[in-house]
Amino acid sequence: MVESVRPKRKQPVSGVTRRKALVGLGGAAVSGVLPGFVRYAQAQSSAPIKIGFQVHRTGIGASYGRWYDRTTKAAALLINESGGINGRPVEIIAEDDGTDPKRGAEVVEKFATQHGADVAFGTLFSHVVIGSAPRAGELKIPYFVVSEGHHVASGMLNRYTLQPGITDVKSQVQSMAPWVAANLGKKVTMIYPDFAFGHDHRDYFSAAMAAQGGEVIGKIAIPPTESSFFKYFPKIPRGTDVLYHVMVGPGVLTFVKEMGEFFGSKRPEIFGFIDSLEAVNINSPGLEFLEGSYFWEGNPRYAQAQSTKFDAFYRAKVGVDATGASVNDPKDISTYAHMFGCWETLHVIKQGMESAGYRGPGDRAKLIEAVESITDMAASQAHPQGAKLFNGKTHQVFGHQYISQVGGGKLNVVHRTAIEDGFYKDEVDYTSQPL
Repeated sequence: MVESVRPKRKQPVSGVTRRKALVGLGGAAVSGVLPGFVRYAQAQSSAPIKIGFQVHRTGIGASYGRWYDRTTKAAALLINESGGINGRPVEIIAEDDGTDPKRGAEVVEKFATQHGADVAFGTLFSHVVIGSAPRAGELKIPYFVVSEGHHVASGMLNRYTLQPGITDVKSQVQSMAPWVAANLGKKVTMIYPDFAFGHDHRDYFSAAMAAQGGEVIGKIAIPPTESSFFKYFPKIPRGTDVLYHVMVGPGVLTFVKEMGEFFGSKRPEIFGFIDSLEAVNINSPGLEFLEGSYFWEGNPRYAQAQSTKFDAFYRAKVGVDATGASVNDPKDISTYAHMFGCWETLHVIKQGMESAGYRGPGDRAKLIEAVESITDMAASQAHPQGAKLFNGKTHQVFGHQYISQVGGGKLNVVHRTAIEDGFYKDEVDYTSQPL
């Protein structure tokens, strides 16, 4: 099923047509007195930039997909209100990939061959990215993913696949392992989903803890479609100082509740990735045991005293309140730690297209090269999560990470990493590959 989100044309009011308005403005518009109006008028008279949005509407990624969708629409609306891209409006063409690798590849092909999309964008779950990226490379359609997996920067994929709006797991865990080792303990048991994203956590956090003199003494892989978890907890080795958990999918609330029932008041330190609680209210019954535990957040769900004006602007535009819930429904909790990646990636696409003078699919190679030339990304309305550095060789962005503690029914930031904490040696140079 395809959903096309087209920019709305402004309707004439009070009998004033668009043509009359332009004539009436005369030289004022030409001289630049009202540049916003001129850009808007130009955008409305030009063919749109078509962005194929590969969205997890169904499957285990559906809760993320719903908020990725809201964030993407909000970013596209803002871009269009500001004159579009190169004077052309943005049109979002959404296709559900079912959080399935095979369907993901089919969706990418539809964008390129049926919808005439300029780029493909938005994919989250790593196994879907890995299944889709080869087809994007074959079709030579730029594929901007919002995934976190290390598969882009590892060199596994191709020059047409980029991740410029969200950091990857290797960078995230490397940034936080020193804090975990220094503050929580050095003997860790990991619980993670049994697919590529979870394997990245297993491999890179194990290495990061070893570099801190720590050790992962237990590794428990769980099928991502599992619905009950009690049978896994007895596998946690005695002597575990820290239980590290990262779960995804519709069973996350059950997972966290059952973890609390298993441990009761006697538990090790708990450090989780917020993936285990994305789209879940931390004040849900059965989660009281999380008080005092810690979570990684890509972007703090709760507005903090030190939150920037850019975060406030972004919250307002996507319709999220200070607690991370929808402004229209306090029970509708956002995937705030991840969905900013859609907002920021769309702004990177805009920056790249404008730098490349992008006109259409014939300029796709120029777009790739323009994005590869980006380095510093300042904190701004386009980058509300914070400043970042983009590595054009590896097609991966690096940014700040946040560690928050559950306290008083809120997530309170206790540590923000430096960008350079997440740096690692390049494993690929995509710019050496042909376009």
